[in-house]
Amino acid sequence: MSETEQSLRDILQRLREAQARDPMPTWASRAARLRTLERMLAEQRADFAAAISADFGHRPVEETELLEIYPSVSNLRHSLRKGRRWMRPRRRFANLVFLPARTTLMPQPRGVVGIISPWNYPLYLAVGPLIDALTAGNRVMLKMSEYTPRFSALFAEQVARYFKPDEVVVVTGDAFVAQAFSALPFDHLLFTGSTAVGHHVMRAAAANLTPVTLELGGKSPAIVGPTARLDNAAERILFGKLVNAGQTCIAPDYVLVPRERMPEFMAAARAAAARLYPSLGTQGQYATIVSDRQYQRLAKLRDDAVAAGARSEPLSDATESPTQRLLPPVMLTGVNDGMAVMQDEIFGPLLPLVPYDSIDDAIGYVAAHPQPLALYLFEQDRAVIDRVLSRTHAGGVTINDTLYHIAQHGLPFGGVGPSGIGGYHGEAGFRTFSHVKSVFHQSRVNGAGMLNPPYGPRFRRMLELLKRLG
Repeated sequence: MSETEQSLRDILQRLREAQARDPMPTWASRAARLRTLERMLAEQRADFAAAISADFGHRPVEETELLEIYPSVSNLRHSLRKGRRWMRPRRRFANLVFLPARTTLMPQPRGVVGIISPWNYPLYLAVGPLIDALTAGNRVMLKMSEYTPRFSALFAEQVARYFKPDEVVVVTGDAFVAQAFSALPFDHLLFTGSTAVGHHVMRAAAANLTPVTLELGGKSPAIVGPTARLDNAAERILFGKLVNAGQTCIAPDYVLVPRERMPEFMAAARAAAARLYPSLGTQGQYATIVSDRQYQRLAKLRDDAVAAGARSEPLSDATESPTQRLLPPVMLTGVNDGMAVMQDEIFGPLLPLVPYDSIDDAIGYVAAHPQPLALYLFEQDRAVIDRVLSRTHAGGVTINDTLYHIAQHGLPFGGVGPSGIGGYHGEAGFRTFSHVKSVFHQSRVNGAGMLNPPYGPRFRRMLELLKRLG
């Protein structure tokens, strides 16, 4: 065993021992940890935003405030308001023949939760599951991404400053550390990242029979319906695609557009991009790509598609800058499923447009491809909306907008099939990181003894009675 692996196991053991001393933390203890996290976010928000921007080369502070800090604080306050109620045992009726016995469902912390967070929203996708795990009464280990080294180091430093070393621990490091981390025998493991890496995480967890929540990705479609308000659809799709320069797991990956409305949609998209980013290359409100590797990958997806017959339609007159990793957004028309841009999750500001002839064709196209993390539908006809919802699968859906289903406290966030396993957020997150223990309370006065051996006529009469009662 390497020194790194031993160090990680020592941290896990320390957290396990602390959890064993207090296996069912009171609400006061849980709330205190949540308020500590809230205080850390309030006091360090400017430094966190600056570190994230430095890691990306440039990311607007406004986007970090809107998409990372605000939802983290909102989730935290929601859990502080609701958590005490979530942790109460819930009464259930015993089966008729067992009355007057009673039953309860008792939520218990799973123990020590492991969280592996990604680079694209390094604060929100670490803090979100952390909130849920703390609300459920767990101790937590977090592995931060090596692709945002400044933020990861700062977050680890501040967590160590605000939290006790047996409450929450943050570790940093490369892929080897991540591999060793995922192999630890956690009581639950949550991973957010690519589908390819998700396979490795699930295999590592399986060796310990560790339950997993996998938040993956895939190609999330946007469908512009036959009666969609086209200007609104274009603006909201462009917003969802271009915040963080498209480096969002639930960004619209491609758009299905009625064939006869393609020119109109493209014009509306250009107008929307000009409104949202009037000076895209100079105003500082458009993020750059996080690394040279990601920049080159996106440029290759675009260039290979054009070489194979697609057409690149610029959404801005900004000049591309490989040295600054500034990648202006483009639409891609004339794409087909043989192109890598239509096979791989894009995770950047490239927007393929796919024409369709009928809404059933659009539904069939989505249904014929792997189940996505998100689906977006722009449509006014209720019957068409119901048809799309009932005939497609996706982790989550937003109607007549993009992204915002992830911000709803009452909706679990998660994927389906290749886009993920399980979900979290709000009460759903509390349930994910809790074991809901079933408890049967036998009444002092009961007839259970009438079913004891030796099995004779009385037993058979009672069994027949139980069958009739159901």
